[in-house]
Amino acid sequence: MTQLLQPRHRLYQELQQPPDQVNLARAALYIAEEEYPDLDVTSYLTQLDTMAAALKRRLPAQSYPLKMIGAINQYLFEELKFRGNQADYYDPCNSFLNDVLTRRLGIPISLSLIYLELAGRVGFPMAGVGMPGHFLVRPTLEDMAIFVDPFHQGEILFEQDCRDRCQQLFGQGIQLEPSHLQPISPKTFVVRMLANLKMIYLQRRQATKALAAIDRILLIYPQAVSEWRDRGLIYYQQGDLEQARGDLQHYLQESPEASDSFEIRQVIDQIERLQADR
Repeated sequence: MTQLLQPRHRLYQELQQPPDQVNLARAALYIAEEEYPDLDVTSYLTQLDTMAAALKRRLPAQSYPLKMIGAINQYLFEELKFRGNQADYYDPCNSFLNDVLTRRLGIPISLSLIYLELAGRVGFPMAGVGMPGHFLVRPTLEDMAIFVDPFHQGEILFEQDCRDRCQQLFGQGIQLEPSHLQPISPKTFVVRMLANLKMIYLQRRQATKALAAIDRILLIYPQAVSEWRDRGLIYYQQGDLEQARGDLQHYLQESPEASDSFEIRQVIDQIERLQADR
């Protein structure tokens, strides 16, 4: 298999298209393909098409937004029994679209992805909303300031509900900004999926898989300077000193006034001492 045919390069190519032409489900399946090399991407896209065709037969005669949302909720959560995996939230399978479709279990962003894919296929435009610590979807119709929470069975929220939920998650330490409730781009959506995987793998001490997630984030969004730092620190912990030094130096070059710049410089000094002793 040539380099350009590898999953992460297919992912990169998918995201180079204009935002309104990016197939988010395909991009998510390319993420899963690194975990499942034999994954049949087309079969899962066809499964979404089949689900959307069944949903169309259940749509109300009048396509008012709240009725459309109600029909999607009825089909996805009551009929198909999709639900948030609260028992094992940090299972990596919750982030792989093929697993979520098969097990009907997911986390907010993966369930939101399925919700978006079905809504788009039945002509009801919606977009993802990357709220801190959670993920929602919202109609893209003008003056339609409502939000849907696929992790909680399609619960309908208003802006104040979102603020309340943010405070439940973080206390008074964070204020929900208007930008947090705006639709996000396909690239931002995919980067957030990969960032979730990165954190899961770090918690599980699976450094190689965490590195693979970071590599893909930087392939998509090289300006994510904190990812250079995190990758450099993982390389340092693994003893790959040359790679670690390069990434950490890049981090300081791009963010010289970072709050952790002193600590990162200390790590670089330690790396250089270790290299000198070799």
